[in-house]
Amino acid sequence: MSILNESLAGRLSDIGRSGAAHASDSTAPEDNLSYVRGGVHPPLRYKTIPQLLRDAVSLFGPREAIVCPQQGIRLSYYEFDRAVDELASGFLAMGLTKGDRIGIWSPNRYEWVLTQFATARIGLVLVNINPAYRLSELEYALNKVACKALVTARAFKTSNYLEMLRTLAPEIESCEPGRLQAARLPHLRAVIVLGGAEEPGLFGFDRVRTLGGPAQQLRLPAIDAELGPDDAINIQFTSGTTGHPKGATLSHYNIVNNARFVTDRIALTENDRLCIPVPLYHCFGMVMGVLGAVSKGAAMVFPGEAFDPLATLAALEAERCTAVYGVPTMFVAMLEELDRSPRNLTQLRTGIMAGAPCPVEVMHRVMDRMHMREVTICYGMTETSPVSFQSFTDDPVDKRCETVGRVHPHLEVKIVDDDGRIVPVGVRGELCTRGYSVMKGYWGEPERTAEAIRDGWMHTGDLAVFDEQGFCSIVGRVKDMIIRGGENVYPREVEEFLFTHPKVSEVQVFGVPDDRYGEEICAWVVAKPGASLDADELRAFCNGQIAHFKIPRHFKLIDALPMTITGKPQKFIMRERMVEMLKSAGQAT
Repeated sequence: MSILNESLAGRLSDIGRSGAAHASDSTAPEDNLSYVRGGVHPPLRYKTIPQLLRDAVSLFGPREAIVCPQQGIRLSYYEFDRAVDELASGFLAMGLTKGDRIGIWSPNRYEWVLTQFATARIGLVLVNINPAYRLSELEYALNKVACKALVTARAFKTSNYLEMLRTLAPEIESCEPGRLQAARLPHLRAVIVLGGAEEPGLFGFDRVRTLGGPAQQLRLPAIDAELGPDDAINIQFTSGTTGHPKGATLSHYNIVNNARFVTDRIALTENDRLCIPVPLYHCFGMVMGVLGAVSKGAAMVFPGEAFDPLATLAALEAERCTAVYGVPTMFVAMLEELDRSPRNLTQLRTGIMAGAPCPVEVMHRVMDRMHMREVTICYGMTETSPVSFQSFTDDPVDKRCETVGRVHPHLEVKIVDDDGRIVPVGVRGELCTRGYSVMKGYWGEPERTAEAIRDGWMHTGDLAVFDEQGFCSIVGRVKDMIIRGGENVYPREVEEFLFTHPKVSEVQVFGVPDDRYGEEICAWVVAKPGASLDADELRAFCNGQIAHFKIPRHFKLIDALPMTITGKPQKFIMRERMVEMLKSAGQAT
């Protein structure tokens, strides 16, 4: 690295440290009203993902970029950049062009990150597909956004991805790779499989990496010139209250800037090594983790395909990681393992806990046993790229546990009542966010987009309250979304699936407290007259059809649902009764 680049890298690092150290970048509420406005430093960057990577390569090229211990992969930024261009050229050789949607259905692997940057390199829209999705969810996602290609793992845990794909598209067996014509997946042309020997009708991932030649390489600069920061580049499915997931569509501008501001708050620099055990299909992994690390030239360490406390602790120790991300349950699992088998984690200093509230006791243990004195908490949603609130590394522990911190730079946030009026400080209402981070919209759903984004304000559906300093506390949900172990589950989606069972007459789904996952899913079901139905049959009906975390843990068969006088189901009564039943039965709640 040249002296000039070293000097610039140092200045960038100083910017990151400054962003973490000065709480003045966040404003307190004005005129005792629940309205806050983030600071204007550092300024927004009007850049694409390829430009973000190019900056990192020019500044930090020889430094380690990616480490995947379980795959035996260790690459510098220089090496990773060459691999990105190689795969991007292969996609071009397949006939994929800017704006085409390409899905990725895989747990955390090196190929996931490589695909993330290779698709952005040529303007393909990456569609994140939850590794837990099953048949009906996969079919809906691929068709909803008209995916032209799909990068997929062969299997993950109990999910045999190729078997499911062949169930949806038996035409794979008799087609040439890249020429699929499937009745149930009419837009899909190519399936690219990670690892293993090539199979009929499918591209091997490694083969795609060799498809591009000089002609495709020469096209890259011209394509680069056509890319714009406001282009859609990523679609992430979020569960919807009307049954089907919605495709939140994000731009380069959205996620490049949010990634930078997230890692500013934890003072990440090129000298840090960030462990990323959180899923890449989610913003936590691909934006806050991957793009956040690249924005600072930090090394990314992926301990495995899915979170495992032993593998994560081993990676933290062996790779001398200085930062780690996770939801509170992940940190609890790691702390339990540390009690059984201590490790040297003295190099750790920071990280992020998100997805659920963090108990004060857990925070203290993370700071003490894992040496993460500068751990922060944050809050956001996919539709806001994702983070809008985050604590600073020097905020008091109680503020880092009882609140989600203060507003991010360049964002406005207000809390409103049912009539849309801003409420006084200390009064709860719906949290609304406006600024650079608000998504472009839900793919192909202008009505649902207009319902969510009004006058530029993203209505989150979350109930929140501000204090006088601008700290935000999330106190509930306007709608009845369930958060199970960090996964958002909308009851209506599960209800509509259960309604497809031929014996189900009525069903209501809601959350009940759970010591392990925060909330568990409960379904109260009314069978059709004369039908015999039990919990085991309903559970078997769900298995393999919807993601495991959406399958209710508790089923209760009842004769009639409690209703209001106007015929609306009273979920609060169901919830109260179910909690009492579980307590009486001696089950944890």
